[in-house]
Amino acid sequence: MMRTPAKLAKLTAKIDDRTPAHRDRAIDGLRALALLAVPTGHWLLGGFTLDTGGGLHNASPLSAFGALAPAGWVLQMLGIFFLVGGYSSYLSYRRRKGSVREWTTARLIRLGRPVLGVTAVWALLLPTLHYGLGVPTATLHTASTLVVQPLWFVGVYAVITALTPYCVRASRHLGSWSAAPLLGSVAVVDFLRYGPYADAMPSWVSLLNVLPGWMFAYQLGVSWAAGRLGRRGAWLLLAGGAALFAVLLLAFHYPASMVGVPGASRTNSHPPSLLVLALAAAQSGAAALLRDRLARLLRRPVLWAPVVIINLSAMTILCWHQTAMLAAAVPASFSGEVPGLTTAPDTVGWVLARMAWVPLFAGLLVAIAKVAQPLETPWDRTGRTRRAAAGVLAAGFAYFALAT
Repeated sequence: MMRTPAKLAKLTAKIDDRTPAHRDRAIDGLRALALLAVPTGHWLLGGFTLDTGGGLHNASPLSAFGALAPAGWVLQMLGIFFLVGGYSSYLSYRRRKGSVREWTTARLIRLGRPVLGVTAVWALLLPTLHYGLGVPTATLHTASTLVVQPLWFVGVYAVITALTPYCVRASRHLGSWSAAPLLGSVAVVDFLRYGPYADAMPSWVSLLNVLPGWMFAYQLGVSWAAGRLGRRGAWLLLAGGAALFAVLLLAFHYPASMVGVPGASRTNSHPPSLLVLALAAAQSGAAALLRDRLARLLRRPVLWAPVVIINLSAMTILCWHQTAMLAAAVPASFSGEVPGLTTAPDTVGWVLARMAWVPLFAGLLVAIAKVAQPLETPWDRTGRTRRAAAGVLAAGFAYFALAT
């Protein structure tokens, strides 16, 4: 009987052999890194409190430990995700055989299918958990919020993907400088909402940053793939982004946390502030400079195999990682206060306990992924009636989650 290490070696070698020679391993590696940062960040920087009725409520260790904010600088890798997204979309767009409309529709369906799946499944879970297992309504509200939380990203990414033809056109005329107007737009909105006229500004003005804020790195990725971002530009992004990041923190007193902190009057991520773009610029520059070194590193089958597996499960990871954490926290809530799961995230003990729980969350995500993976593939055997039913269930869950 073959030993497990031998099986793994055989599997990694098989994956490596099946990889096309033209495959850009560095881009896949960057995407995998950004993908893993999403659940890791949510699992480490998101906690719960338990009310007297046994219901779970969201809480954050950043409220008690502001010193943990720099961890968010490392874990906030959405800039890298949009960068490689723009890079890959450019190559796919150039290779398309059909019309622009057909290309866009195919990309949007691929993004929307897993989202529809997870929300439809949760629509069925809610009444089962409440009436069948007695899970409190407060816990269901918290769970719904967490499940929906990462899905906003998919919506924004879908809109930006649909704008790829315009990004390609802008890159053709302006090169990597085509991202500069997006940076300027966010700077103007930040001035309006945080500057001397902040009190006169309507609350919705901050929403003007959603599209240009996340499109910035995507546009850089398009320019990179088009060969319009060289080493000089990469060094400029790295140095300029780092300098702007420091100035915004030290001189303009932007919040240090890259994620929202309960009770804070300002947030960097929802919608993105100029600090997010500064970080994305520095990360993009570093990615471009390290690309060749990363590509050489990923020539090793043992390192390349996990990258392939993660990329194949991209949407599953994004859509289901919060469910994995809830799969541990919800049962634990029936036992009362469990350190690192249902206790308030306001002690060093909680931080250590939560780190110990992360491997369990990862294991649960792997188990869930085995069941949810088909949701990423085309629903060829799903008829119109079932698709319509899934749409109705998803809409019902979205209403429940957003109305609470």
